[in-house]
Amino acid sequence: MNIILHGATGAMGHAVDRYVKANGKHQIIAYVSPDYEETAPPCYKTLFEYEGPADCIVDFSSHFAAGAITEYAAKRGIPVVIATTGHTEDEAALIKACSAKVPVFQSANMSLGVAVLAKLAKTAASFFPDADIEIVEYHHNRKVDAPSGTALMLGNKIKEERPDAEFVLGRSGHGKRQKQDIGISAVRLGNEVGTHEIYIATESQVLTLTHRAQSRDLFAEGAISAAEFLIKQGPGFYGMEDLTK
Repeated sequence: MNIILHGATGAMGHAVDRYVKANGKHQIIAYVSPDYEETAPPCYKTLFEYEGPADCIVDFSSHFAAGAITEYAAKRGIPVVIATTGHTEDEAALIKACSAKVPVFQSANMSLGVAVLAKLAKTAASFFPDADIEIVEYHHNRKVDAPSGTALMLGNKIKEERPDAEFVLGRSGHGKRQKQDIGISAVRLGNEVGTHEIYIATESQVLTLTHRAQSRDLFAEGAISAAEFLIKQGPGFYGMEDLTK
């Protein structure tokens, strides 16, 4: 599989590059990032500079690039894995529109473990319909969006069991907790890769579900697994749940 790596100079771009080279099954045919000072092939400042063959685009850049990525993918008919978070409603609409033309895989978290965590959280919520539920997420001090896309994804999975639930982001002020609340708290410190904890508490017990990322390599592995899956699909919108069926 020939991959276009968009966001190649970021921490995750480097992780994907390392993983692909160590794995040996695929190759990155084009590295794309506006941070490149020189653009000699295979490095490019923009997607549109690369006109060669490719089987899939893997994007670990920024949500701001959604317009360019979807335009390029649709124009060239190339499947795209979008692993960025924080998209606006307009950007999300562009991604959904692109999926009508080419296969699009999007997930707030590319970890298979997090996909399993989401399923467990939904199941646990069904067993404890009256429990208080709180989500706490930890990330490095350079992360710009809060709460994390993964925390919101987990919360939305729980809301499939609790459609009337409401997110309370960063609880503060006065007033007791409401029954329908799902609290989400964001912690930013040091070089934390990513930890997500879900607390499901009744008056008599607390169930804690935790996923801890020990290395960014797991996200790189997940993104490549998503690309391997995606190139076998027709146009449509796919996510981590499709890998766990």
